[in-house]
Amino acid sequence: MAFSEKRENNGAAEDSNHSRLIKLREFDDTKLGVKGLVDAAVAKVPEIYLDHSSSGSVLTIPVIDLKHPNTTAAAAVRREIVGGIRGSCEEWGFFQVVNHGIPEGILDEMIQGVRRFHELDPEIKKRYYTRDLISGFFLVSNFDLYRSAAASWRDTMGCVAAPDLPPPEQLPDATRDILIEYSKQVKQLSKTILELLSEALGLEPNRLNQLGCGAGQLLLGHYYPACPEPEVTIGVTDHTDASFITILLQDQIGGLQVLHRNKWVDVQPRKGALVVNLGDLLQLVSNDKFISVSHRVVPKRIGPRISVACFLRPLIHKGDTDSPPVYGPIPELLSEENPPVYVEADVREFMRIHSSRGLDEPSPLQHFRV
Repeated sequence: MAFSEKRENNGAAEDSNHSRLIKLREFDDTKLGVKGLVDAAVAKVPEIYLDHSSSGSVLTIPVIDLKHPNTTAAAAVRREIVGGIRGSCEEWGFFQVVNHGIPEGILDEMIQGVRRFHELDPEIKKRYYTRDLISGFFLVSNFDLYRSAAASWRDTMGCVAAPDLPPPEQLPDATRDILIEYSKQVKQLSKTILELLSEALGLEPNRLNQLGCGAGQLLLGHYYPACPEPEVTIGVTDHTDASFITILLQDQIGGLQVLHRNKWVDVQPRKGALVVNLGDLLQLVSNDKFISVSHRVVPKRIGPRISVACFLRPLIHKGDTDSPPVYGPIPELLSEENPPVYVEADVREFMRIHSSRGLDEPSPLQHFRV
């Protein structure tokens, strides 16, 4: 190819990128998200959302019945649960839990609370729309809007849930009460799941809790409107989570898929169940014994699809003088036969790398491999 032809092609690419940036900014400035497009009766998916997805496999992820694992009379049951979790974490990086202790009525109301907020009058929602996710309650469409190859067909509300929720007066009326109650319930469940994960790693039950793996929690309520052309876009692109674990509540519409042995597997909704998936930080501290795997959401012609994700992560202080947490492979898991495969990671740096990339770009884990 002649130099002049290369220059013309580069110029065309630059013009295309500039045009896309303008369209992204126009969308973002509306502060209405994907819901605003649907309310405007869009018949075709806008160019910024164009992507392609394939159908999922008929396999199903493991289901773990917690069966009151804390009762001393049920030692055999607990061993069975721990063994099931161990196999799920080594093979899938995903599992569903039932009989987890959160009443089904609270799960249903949390789904409805997220829906109520996203379906508020647009002028009310605009008050919460921001890309500053540091504090308070927020609404945003596409965390990586300006970095991803294609925008995701999803809007998100959220706030930090641990160590503390924002003051009640900062939470919208539509979701305040159930947000407070649900976050309290998930905090309790997260301690139990971290205990079981510790045992599954062969550690003392309190080890992951003592490491502060659930000290910080981010609660997000996702809203995926019905899509007019689901075959050309994506609900959220394939990615791994930067958390230790994520506890996910989803409605009955479906669309979540996990990558298993190079095939996309549908995570079938199960009434009353919660999905647990492992994040990059747990893969790091487990020295690759447990895996963080790619997952995505494919859009549907029906909707909205609603899910609520609670990300368990370290507690990172805001002050510049605070020493950030540092995590590496847990010493008890290391030996001559199993040397560390990661260096210690400054969590602030880990999260900075995670937030500076598109969701579909490689995990921050690669930056910390030995």
